[in-house]
Amino acid sequence: MNINEIQPRMGNIELTATVVEKADVRTFEKFGKQGRVCNATLQDDTGKVSLTLWNDDVDKVNTGDTVKITNGWANEYQGEVQLSTGKFGTLEVQKGAKAETKSEKKVKKKESSLPDDEAPMKDEEKVDWD
Repeated sequence: MNINEIQPRMGNIELTATVVEKADVRTFEKFGKQGRVCNATLQDDTGKVSLTLWNDDVDKVNTGDTVKITNGWANEYQGEVQLSTGKFGTLEVQKGAKAETKSEKKVKKKESSLPDDEAPMKDEEKVDWD
């Protein structure tokens, strides 16, 4: 799913995007228990969305990380769509990974369909000019 497809009150969201900003962590108390929350901004080729990080997820995510949200849900606050993993969703940080753009996916698909003699050379391939 792409960010521009997310609508308020939408569930079962599966999304991979890059964290471009992470706000300060806030603490709160609910039912006598302490908790932590912060907002992060996710971005893909189609736009940006606010991601609410709760408790343990606050420490998992840093600016520049690529994250995968599974079974997320969206809500709206002050006219802005906000994404969250909620009670049943998961957040996975893909270390060292970069969210592929649509154009990168198209290039990969095109390259994989080319015959070997027409495929572009990879960086590790050597050319013997002799």
